[in-house]
Amino acid sequence: MFERLASLKESLTKTSTDCPRILFSSKSYTILFLVVSQFSIFVDTVSADTTVSSTRIWPASEYTRLTLESDAPINYALILLKNPDRVVLDLEDVTLTSEIKKLPEKISADNLYIRALRIGRFKPGILRLVLDLKSEVKPQAFVLKPVGDYGHRLVLDIYPIFPPDPLMALLNEGAVKSAQANAYEHIKSDRKPRTIIAGNKKSDSTVRLITVAIDPGHGGEDPGAMSKRGTHEKNITLAIARKLKAKIDAEPNMRAALTRDGDYFLSLPMRLEKARKLNADLFVSIHADAFVKPHAKGSSVFTLSESGATSAAARWLAKKENDADLIGGVNLDTKDPYLNKTLLDLSLSQTREDSHTLAREVLSEIGEINHLHKSNVEQAGFAVLKSPDIPSILVETAFISNPDEEKKLRNKAYQDKMAKAMLDGIKRYFSKNPPLSRSKMVRLE
Repeated sequence: MFERLASLKESLTKTSTDCPRILFSSKSYTILFLVVSQFSIFVDTVSADTTVSSTRIWPASEYTRLTLESDAPINYALILLKNPDRVVLDLEDVTLTSEIKKLPEKISADNLYIRALRIGRFKPGILRLVLDLKSEVKPQAFVLKPVGDYGHRLVLDIYPIFPPDPLMALLNEGAVKSAQANAYEHIKSDRKPRTIIAGNKKSDSTVRLITVAIDPGHGGEDPGAMSKRGTHEKNITLAIARKLKAKIDAEPNMRAALTRDGDYFLSLPMRLEKARKLNADLFVSIHADAFVKPHAKGSSVFTLSESGATSAAARWLAKKENDADLIGGVNLDTKDPYLNKTLLDLSLSQTREDSHTLAREVLSEIGEINHLHKSNVEQAGFAVLKSPDIPSILVETAFISNPDEEKKLRNKAYQDKMAKAMLDGIKRYFSKNPPLSRSKMVRLE
């Protein structure tokens, strides 16, 4: 046996010119072939595994989103388990990289839906992610094709069984109590006649509480426009929106709610739906403009147009804003009946007229603190403005692509001035156009 091995070794070490004389027994050839074949399969398998380049967790009160970004599409299986509540995501042929290993530490203790996350090799070729839950949830998983700066993405959204009610959240934060106190102080100056409750001999004082839905544009996976310095539109819009909310809440008979109050993605239909659930009197969407050339500057106010944009720039901007859902990541398999209803109900001309009136007042006030890109209200087909019964405007606060205006947008004093200008415009609008009776009333005890 040893002699045969020595002979085989000697044959394998001969020079290439002697290769035609190398002879193998059938058994030796079979063994060698199997070894080489198995090694080839192993190499092919390793090279075929998908690599996850980035992992992100976006927690919010509405839902939590987990995103896996990769160099190729990921095949997956989604499983919901009970006792205890868990969500399992099986990933096919995905390499267990250091980026994936970081996922558990990205789950914070204050996450409303996920208690912990575990990772392990379930079986050959299957990497398993297990999400231990704090309550029952309704998970959704879907894939997104490359768009913008993103590669392939696998998205897992964890929704609660019972979605939070934005109106109740607004009540819980004490806005109504504050409004009642402010309204009581100013009740003597209220020129409106007191409302008499039917069947009650005693007249109760009531005031009309105005609700404003403030929509900070973009968020989460969708950063919006970005400056050369790396400033993200989503952060600027949220900062200004919070300042505007604080100012509105401080006003008598007024309250405000944000469509998002953190760095997470909300689809355009979800933003509209939150405003509807709030019984909002107004909808103000806040953005920061951008253009390919840095010299573009100025603030703008837009309303919805069904027949076409008022300018090529307005049309381009509307398309860019409407594409936010593609970047932020929307499950296209989920149909939105509300959006369909919205498109059918756009015949309400009064809402469009009110939107234009509001836009003119806000634009006039903004013109006092910044250069206006256009001196008139512009119109385009913004999807986020397609609410059939809520006057809605979109404010482009300044050009984030302009270095000088970017400095303004990052400045807290300018943010405060912009918020005050919007508030003054809203107040001027309501002084000339009292709110309709459909909204909620607050009774003074």
